[in-house]
Amino acid sequence: MVQIRVQAERFDPGEEVNTFSASLDGAGAMVSFTGIVRNRPDGALEAMEIEHYPGMTEAALEQIASEAMERWVLSDALVVHRFGVLKVGEPIMMVATAARHRADAFASAEFLMDYLKSRAPFWKKEYVATGEAWVEARAEDEAALDRWQNE
Repeated sequence: MVQIRVQAERFDPGEEVNTFSASLDGAGAMVSFTGIVRNRPDGALEAMEIEHYPGMTEAALEQIASEAMERWVLSDALVVHRFGVLKVGEPIMMVATAARHRADAFASAEFLMDYLKSRAPFWKKEYVATGEAWVEARAEDEAALDRWQNE
């Protein structure tokens, strides 16, 4: 089973892990990762706005989560991603995967995180005192995603 949520509301990562793990049957490992809005190196980030196209976003996330379920032997997967205006330190996204063995849980979670960073249909804009700017793709994020193409 795959659980996908795209929401404006803040979520509690600990509560998400507890709820996710309570429904697992036969899993011997669970891995979770929570992404947090981080400040820029210059400390100037006031907020980040995340936009998405409802319907298209959920379908894309369901497709990649289903691919993870097929590539690895998973009991379940969870993807939560926020949109709207977020402040530094707020949770922005979370993935959790469960499998009989830890290798599948770790690899699938990393695969989902790499996809969310590079290919998920979200657009991010940073707000600083001097203005605003769209966040562009980074070469290292693309390289992280490329490694899954060879497996």
